[in-house]
Amino acid sequence: MKKRTVPRVSAPTVYDVAERSGVSIATVSRVYRNPDSVRAQTRDRVLEAARELGYVPSGNARGLASRTTGVLGLCFPDYADPDAEADAEADSDADDAVMLYSDQIIRGMERAARRHGYALLIAASLEGGPESLVAKVAGRVDGFAVLAQTVPTEDLEVISRRLPVVMLAGPREIDHLDHIVVANADGERELARHLIEDHGLRRLAFVGGDPDSPDAEARFRGFREACRDAGLPVPDGPDLRTEMMTQAEGARAAETLLDRDSERPQAVLFANDQMAVGALRALERRGVRVPEDIAVTGFDGIPLSRIVRPSLTTVRQPIRQLGEQAVELLVQRLADRNRDPVSLELPVSLARRASCGCG
Repeated sequence: MKKRTVPRVSAPTVYDVAERSGVSIATVSRVYRNPDSVRAQTRDRVLEAARELGYVPSGNARGLASRTTGVLGLCFPDYADPDAEADAEADSDADDAVMLYSDQIIRGMERAARRHGYALLIAASLEGGPESLVAKVAGRVDGFAVLAQTVPTEDLEVISRRLPVVMLAGPREIDHLDHIVVANADGERELARHLIEDHGLRRLAFVGGDPDSPDAEARFRGFREACRDAGLPVPDGPDLRTEMMTQAEGARAAETLLDRDSERPQAVLFANDQMAVGALRALERRGVRVPEDIAVTGFDGIPLSRIVRPSLTTVRQPIRQLGEQAVELLVQRLADRNRDPVSLELPVSLARRASCGCG
């Protein structure tokens, strides 16, 4: 009698749970990491979806009898955006549209990891300090990707002697580690030039993030270069800085700029899309027309930037590709620990939309 072949079914992932329960990937991660931080109704919906799918969060059972775990890790700061989470909970059909930067990196890494037969472990909380974050991940994975400014350089130096580590974003602080960055300065320079040369705008304001954010600082450098090239005043620092680059902070920044005694800017360039979306809503509440009264731009190209009104002019970075490339580099490093380190810069592109007067 011929043996019947049973088709192989891939294990459910955090993305599958997010899709089934109608929340973001970050919310699913918080349900397992810190359940009390998630509303009971949402938490129950996520756990029910996980039960239905048979989802196991960390793949701990794999590799217990071997030196490998079959798991790759991702470490990033847990910068939740309550407004974006509220949008997702209010309209589960819009969950894909409110995916944030970290969600898209997770999606890219998870898809690539699945192709290579790995599970993905997410460590996105700095509770207890970065040393605790490294401890959570290092003993449970074969290699991991770390977002810039998440873990102190000295800790990465120690752990990278034992495990492959890929740095995502920011400057290449450790020469022997693989590193991936996007062309932040080039993208912001092109965006500012578009406002200056194509729309004739001269009074530009830049809203940045924490000075320790390497991406935000690189974008500000690109803004300064565009101002210098156009013969405009070159600012020493952003017009405003926000500690957390969320929608709420973007709204507050817009309010602050409107309430200043100085002449209103013709355009405000935000260091990320989340702040820009918050600003659009604040300006609408104040009766300020975008782009007729003030142009607004962002950076990242998250899906939400396409569906807000007016649609947001932004710089699209290949966020999912960032996650996919991180996995590819980890897999290559696991196959050959002695190969030369790789540093990649991924290109960005300008999305001209209605918030600057295009489209």
